[in-house]
Amino acid sequence: MTFRGIIFDLDGTLIDSLEDLADSMNLVLQECQFPQHDLIAYKSFIGRGIRNLVKAALPENRRDEETLDKCYKLMLEIYTENCIDKTKPYPGILELLDELKSRHLKLAVLSNKADALTKKIVPSLLPGYFDEVMGLILEANRKPNPAGAWDICKKWSLAPKEIIYVGDSNVDMQTAQNAGMFGVGVLWGYRDGQELMANGAELVIRQPLELLSIL
Repeated sequence: MTFRGIIFDLDGTLIDSLEDLADSMNLVLQECQFPQHDLIAYKSFIGRGIRNLVKAALPENRRDEETLDKCYKLMLEIYTENCIDKTKPYPGILELLDELKSRHLKLAVLSNKADALTKKIVPSLLPGYFDEVMGLILEANRKPNPAGAWDICKKWSLAPKEIIYVGDSNVDMQTAQNAGMFGVGVLWGYRDGQELMANGAELVIRQPLELLSIL
């Protein structure tokens, strides 16, 4: 199969956003007088959208809709102001993207992060690389729902089997399977290889440039 396009997850795949997410959420928890979490804990909170991150970070007995809505709104305000303070591309990502662009492949970002945030972060940290940048607009379309991936297919006039989907989590590999794309899991993000393989990864890579081996 000749691949003609690649869709990337954002957090844990292209960029290391762990500290900014953790710092912002801990400010929310501090303001609400709830216990805070360390960086390691936040690795398991990331990947299912910011609202789910907020829910996971709240005490189990304070996850009612009123508290969740309040903290989610505050998190969006704080994180929007601080989303690129410490966040940066992973080592090797810029080199990979340069090579992929030189091969004239279609490139996209598909994230469960809110669409406005995704479209703020990607042009700031990874300018000029992507033909499509899509974050979460409708909760019903949150990955692993393949709707966003299929929208990108239509815009590119490509079949799903012509597209590689790259991500770091079970949600990403499920998205690839649901969309009928070739799922590649990355080991530099927030999950391990066992989780990626268990959720359908067809290839797992340790360094960004290893992706070139299947092109």
